[in-house]
Amino acid sequence: MRPEPSKSSPVWFRRSRFALLALLAVAAVFLAACDPAPPPAGPPSPDPVRAIVFKGLGTWWDVYDWSPSFVSSRNPAARPPHGIADVDRLAAAGVQTLYIQTATYRLPNEPLLDRALLRQIVDRAHSLGIRVVGWYLPEFNDVGYDLERFVEIARFGFDGLGIDIESTANADVAARSQNLITESAFLRGVFPQLPMAAIPVSAVIWEELNRSWWPNFPYTELAPLFDAWMPMAYWSYRTPQSGWFDPYRYVYESVVRLRRATGNANLPVHPIGGEAAKLSGPDLFWMNAAMVDSGSIGGSIYDDATTSPDLVGALGLFRRDLVK
Repeated sequence: MRPEPSKSSPVWFRRSRFALLALLAVAAVFLAACDPAPPPAGPPSPDPVRAIVFKGLGTWWDVYDWSPSFVSSRNPAARPPHGIADVDRLAAAGVQTLYIQTATYRLPNEPLLDRALLRQIVDRAHSLGIRVVGWYLPEFNDVGYDLERFVEIARFGFDGLGIDIESTANADVAARSQNLITESAFLRGVFPQLPMAAIPVSAVIWEELNRSWWPNFPYTELAPLFDAWMPMAYWSYRTPQSGWFDPYRYVYESVVRLRRATGNANLPVHPIGGEAAKLSGPDLFWMNAAMVDSGSIGGSIYDDATTSPDLVGALGLFRRDLVK
């Protein structure tokens, strides 16, 4: 708990924002003053201990699912479907990590949504043995704006941080890539012990199905900065005619191509299947088979709100032993 003034007061907000900006400025000067790190000898080696945070069965909440501020901003009479009681449901279902979106560009003045409720959710999850990872979808237009939101995650007490890598709001692909690298390097430099995951679109899309989405994606530059990678392997978006409407093939190829692109055959990967509303028990069986055959550290489907109760049993296949 912070002392007075309260977090809702203008005084606290000004102080908090000033402290954050000061942290960003000092860290930026520090990083700029450092000599560039030499390239790693051999394949990059994400920290295996930090990667444990992303191991096993996960589930996903976005701001539509849990944030009263966001939901009511779109419909004043609406309320989010999930709350603290749902954390108990997740624990009963064997979920090992909850991935929760902490902010959205749709509410640009809120770098961390519903702080008090978020604290209750995280505390309840921790009391039940569930890890919690905060994630955010940046647009890669304004590095300072994005970092303000990521630093909120890093300082809040989450077990890890995830960067959702899919936005094309910055149409300049080279600038978009550079901003992604800059933000990732900043976070790794300032928070060296923070477990971090990259959450990119599947390489199946970027290499084959839609090469114009993010050409020349900087896999090798990012590989040393993240402890785990969580590709969005949403085979339900594909058609049977495409040859990719196949949970095993899509998930397996998403993992293998990612490891090849990063140059790390042992890259810790946690594929995300989806979308949940379109999946069946057999789909999850084959997804897990792909996870096992590819040596993935865990898996999940997007998202919890659209996951049928009928899938809970099959999702138990994704659980993994968390012993280091």
